[in-house]
Amino acid sequence: MQKLFIVKIGGNVIDEPAALKQFLVDFSKIQYPKILVHGGGTIATKIGKRLGIESKYVNGRRITDEPTRDLVTMVYGGLLNKQIVTQLQTLHTNAIGLTGADGNMIKAKKRPVKEIDYGYVGDIETKDINTSFLYFLLKQNLIPIVAPLTHAEGIMLNTNADTIASAMAIALSKHFRIRLIYCFEKKGVLMKIEDDQSVIPKMDKTQYLELRKNKKVVDGMIPKLDNAFDALQGGVHEILVGSAEDILSNVGEMAAGTLITA
Repeated sequence: MQKLFIVKIGGNVIDEPAALKQFLVDFSKIQYPKILVHGGGTIATKIGKRLGIESKYVNGRRITDEPTRDLVTMVYGGLLNKQIVTQLQTLHTNAIGLTGADGNMIKAKKRPVKEIDYGYVGDIETKDINTSFLYFLLKQNLIPIVAPLTHAEGIMLNTNADTIASAMAIALSKHFRIRLIYCFEKKGVLMKIEDDQSVIPKMDKTQYLELRKNKKVVDGMIPKLDNAFDALQGGVHEILVGSAEDILSNVGEMAAGTLITA
């Protein structure tokens, strides 16, 4: 079965032009079929402040009212996505920038209001991924660069990038041997948040739930690991959480970071 690397990039790497540039240089060197899913960093938050749009989060997830939906559509699907594609083209990597609406790639359902009203946020399942479209792009030697946006009933929906990467990996695992890599600024999942060297080399679901209970895992790491374990249960072969600086190691045999295990 052919290898496919699905890489999700987020965190401070998105916000720092030099770090993002170096990551893209390394990403361009991966000599296998690959897909890049990107988050938004704090760029939308910064631009939102200039426009008078306040960002609100619950459990690491953005509350998306109508002005925020328009903001993230512009920033994620436009500014950030096209900046990444442009840089990859200079590195002779033929990338194509996409939202979930393009090619009907990811349909979604607007999240229902329960205890929290998340607003214009899309929930997706594996069946919502248009694998035929992605398979076609990969066969054309195009590199999909996926913004964290989906669509439903004629509207764009903000959708967690970790969730998109996980669902995409599960959906494509029938066609490829997939290594799903979550990249950010840390070396992996840390036993002590303040100690960058306290990387947990392997983590199973029991250990994760214990760390979460004791508030050792918080904020944006929660949806990242929730999605990692969903992907593992869904049939994805290998899942790593690690530093963007280690991306070339993490596509090889000497992987760094945290390996997610059953």
